[in-house]
Amino acid sequence: MPQHYPFSAVVGSDDMALALLLTTISPDIGGVLVRGEKGTAKSTIVRALTTVLPPIDVVAGDRFSSDPRETATRSPDGPFAADAQTETRPVRLVELPVGATEDRVLGSLHLERALSEGRAEYEPGLLARAHRGILYVDEVNLLHDHLVDLLLDAAAMGRSTVERDGVSVEHAARFVLVGTMNPEEGELRPQLLDRFGLTVEVAASRDPAVRVEVVRRRLAYDADPDAFAATYDDAERALTARIVKSQEIVETVHLSEQALWKIAEVCAAFDVDGMRADIVTARTAVAHAAWHARTEVTREDIRAAARLALPHRRRRNPFDAPGLDEDLLDQILGDDELPPEPPPEGHPGDGDQEPGTPHDQGPTEGSEGGTPEAPAGRPDQPAPAATGSQDTTQTTVTAGDPYRTKVLTVRGTGTGAAGRRSRAITQLGHRVGTARPDGSGGSIHLIETIRAAAPHQALRGRTAGALRFRPDDLRVASHEGKEANLILFCVDASGSMAARTRMEQVKTAILSLLLDAYRRRDKVGLVTFRGGAADLALPPTHSVEIAARRLSELPAGGRTPLAEGLLEAARVLEVERVRDPRRRPLLVVVTDGRATAGADAVARSHQAARLLAAHGVGAVVIDCEAGPMRLGLARTLAEHLLAEHVPVAEVSVGALTHTVHEKVA
Repeated sequence: MPQHYPFSAVVGSDDMALALLLTTISPDIGGVLVRGEKGTAKSTIVRALTTVLPPIDVVAGDRFSSDPRETATRSPDGPFAADAQTETRPVRLVELPVGATEDRVLGSLHLERALSEGRAEYEPGLLARAHRGILYVDEVNLLHDHLVDLLLDAAAMGRSTVERDGVSVEHAARFVLVGTMNPEEGELRPQLLDRFGLTVEVAASRDPAVRVEVVRRRLAYDADPDAFAATYDDAERALTARIVKSQEIVETVHLSEQALWKIAEVCAAFDVDGMRADIVTARTAVAHAAWHARTEVTREDIRAAARLALPHRRRRNPFDAPGLDEDLLDQILGDDELPPEPPPEGHPGDGDQEPGTPHDQGPTEGSEGGTPEAPAGRPDQPAPAATGSQDTTQTTVTAGDPYRTKVLTVRGTGTGAAGRRSRAITQLGHRVGTARPDGSGGSIHLIETIRAAAPHQALRGRTAGALRFRPDDLRVASHEGKEANLILFCVDASGSMAARTRMEQVKTAILSLLLDAYRRRDKVGLVTFRGGAADLALPPTHSVEIAARRLSELPAGGRTPLAEGLLEAARVLEVERVRDPRRRPLLVVVTDGRATAGADAVARSHQAARLLAAHGVGAVVIDCEAGPMRLGLARTLAEHLLAEHVPVAEVSVGALTHTVHEKVA
């Protein structure tokens, strides 16, 4: 079997390598999230990590990797005798596919033994296999919500509990969670994002010398993996020895009171949520000191820890760009090294405190005597979009603050991936029946499986003993829940929409719907039409960040080619139907309905709308018409589309509530 790519041979991923090493020195840090564009060796370096980790001792024959040094194990294979045999094996890297079923992750009833022998025996899942190792999720942002919930429970409790299919099992599940993702494919749920102790951003180097070295090493590895790995044997052994040494001394590293105060100042200055950031930063600083063979946490340790632990905890919504202002970080930490001894006893806020405590250092630049505030225009904040243009035929207007929107759904019952929008038959939800397995997973329905096999026992020659089953007897439970959809926005950017107030209202409504799509795990796309043509501004993607950015850059002006916009939307939906046939689309047309481009513009737009309706495309028309004299063209368009008609002012839940109250009054 070819060797893994050597950990020491990876070029240009220093922050990522450091974060991975620190979590192996101190697993309580909580794992690493790696964000970066495709082709940046994210998966390569994660898989290479196990080659430099020291091996672990486990109880021989135990399927749950119990530590022989633990007096009370939670292994279902136990209890074990005090003199039970042990074995030494490498640390496991367990990969969790984004399409894994809940049974595969948690474990479930051993189906073969249950059907052939009538025994209810538990078959461990991926969480059990990952105990005391690394659980790696590539494209973790695409992980289904029900699997995210399982990871959150295991990460919080350090154990996994299985209560299903007649099985009741609990086992330890402590692992280092490592996730990689491409931000263009969408963001993580905030709950899972916060569970990652550290995060790093990786990008391909723009230095030609670095790029040449990467290519040279990769070609050498592909030509002869074993020979290439052998050239790094000494470096790998030295790295393993350093990890072992760091693990031995990490518990002895001293985190002084002043270092703890400095960590608190940093976290407060960057306005992070909760206290997990302080705890993770402290643990990371201690691990960083151990990595450098220091017994005292220094300013440099805190700086390194903050750079890795804080960026992803500063985000307030999915449209915020992650990052950390390192100039502000250096300003808070100051130039002086931390004193080696803790301050004298007493509350740090007392008026008789000794010189040298954090509050004696005086105000820093940009503050009034306490924690410095972030300067205006920090580089880690997204720059505001332009508010206008000198061109009278084309203007760009920014959106306002997003709000909670009305829930838009696709009519009928789908069979798409689990989500939070439209009604569907999924792997989650309440049980509504059974079906033959279709390869998409699901829990086994034993009673219906037995019922399907029972009438055929005589024909199969059974006179006594265990039932005789065939593959076509198998039945899985059908559940009704919610699915994720493709939300394709078809936005009118013509001159009739260019009035500042109207365009701001429209962009705010779309931004709010994008935020709703993010929370419901939908894919989104954006088609715009203005002048004489339509444009696919954003192909369908999971990244609402990119959609929001394209929306902020959207100009308005010119004629209204409504028919062309609808036909372009139809083309995009047809391509996506081939790519992902189970994901049902919802077309959201944002317009005032005035078609003005080309001959018979209104008739052609109605014809295009009827074409979409004939193909069964679910649609909603957001009516942007304003003013006292209204033509009702958007409502007419909705009738041809067989779509729901929603005035733009009623997209907000608050606006809907206000309207209902007015009608009641």
